[in-house]
Amino acid sequence: MFEILKYPNKKLREKAKEVKKDENVRKIAEQMLKAMYSAPGIGLAATQVGIPLRIIVIDITPPDQPKNPIVLLNPLILQTEGKTKFEEGCLSLPGLFEEVERSSKIWFTGYDLNWKEVSGTAEGLLARAIQHEIDHLDGILFIDRLSPLKKKLAIRRYKELHSSTQTR
Repeated sequence: MFEILKYPNKKLREKAKEVKKDENVRKIAEQMLKAMYSAPGIGLAATQVGIPLRIIVIDITPPDQPKNPIVLLNPLILQTEGKTKFEEGCLSLPGLFEEVERSSKIWFTGYDLNWKEVSGTAEGLLARAIQHEIDHLDGILFIDRLSPLKKKLAIRRYKELHSSTQTR
């Protein structure tokens, strides 16, 4: 199973390349889903496991319901509408949660694992998750969406949180 990279790993800042038709894509996505579910989380980008390819996996289904994973290859946001603020966390910054402003509605496109085009609109948690994961593919972390002061304070809190867990 893939190991999820943690901040400040430099690979988290890499921009992902477009995925080409390749059998490894399915294996990569399956391993990403395993890593995401075991973390546990609701989304994961290939860059978070050190693979600079434009692959994201998302599953926003509540834990008590059957899994319903979404895999998007080469995802793009075509259009956005509205703004909303909501608390976000990240598997690459475990334990850190901050309120982040994102678009409330998005129109997106990409490909599924069978290379069929997938297009749609998303609102709420799904819209937020898609935006968050596509940011990862562009080397952007959710803390980069904060004001400079809030980002500085968040990084300090994150470092304090993880220095205390390492000394126990």
